[in-house]
Amino acid sequence: MAVALRNVHKTYGRNGTLVHALRGADIDFRAGTFTAVMGPSGSGKSTLLQCAAGLDRPTEGAVWLGGTDLTGLSETELTRLRRTRIGFVFQAFNLVSALTVRENIRLPSRLAHTRLDRRWLAELVTRMGLDGRLRHRPAQLSGGEQQRVAIARALSVRPEVIFCDEPTGALDTRTAAQVLTLLRQAVDQDGRTVVMVTHDPSRPRTPIGSCSWPTAG
Repeated sequence: MAVALRNVHKTYGRNGTLVHALRGADIDFRAGTFTAVMGPSGSGKSTLLQCAAGLDRPTEGAVWLGGTDLTGLSETELTRLRRTRIGFVFQAFNLVSALTVRENIRLPSRLAHTRLDRRWLAELVTRMGLDGRLRHRPAQLSGGEQQRVAIARALSVRPEVIFCDEPTGALDTRTAAQVLTLLRQAVDQDGRTVVMVTHDPSRPRTPIGSCSWPTAG
């Protein structure tokens, strides 16, 4: 199992202002699969992703990445794990504006103090259709190109799991389909596990598993 959540609760606020974002979530994400978690805004999808990815700690319950219990790790250990075993793709791209495309893709390796294999970098650049764009900065790219850079960056460290939070939300339908195809290829060609949250059931246009997420509370 790539990721497992066991009886995960997440509560925000105090006393009379408590918000129960997650109530006893039990879910498995099998290795080598592409799963879309769907539900309306405010239903707890992003909270689920953040807990599963070690970006936020559950109020109660356990989260496992492979054989590692994330809830038992320190913040330093979680940071190291996220840099080496997890990739992230967000709606807002989150590229560093001062860095070139090449530098953005290499950033996770630099932060982890590891070397990015040149052949792997070249393969990612070609696969993402970024040839001729490596010296450009994010402001010089279209939205679709920026998201492809974000996917290449996520794949650069060969992560076990890639978590995507509304990765096509800022894109037109055609570009969104291209991005989903690239994520699908990460599963089929590289054996990665992709977990994507979305509120729009029309977006997953590539064969993927799905998990409807009921409204929290």
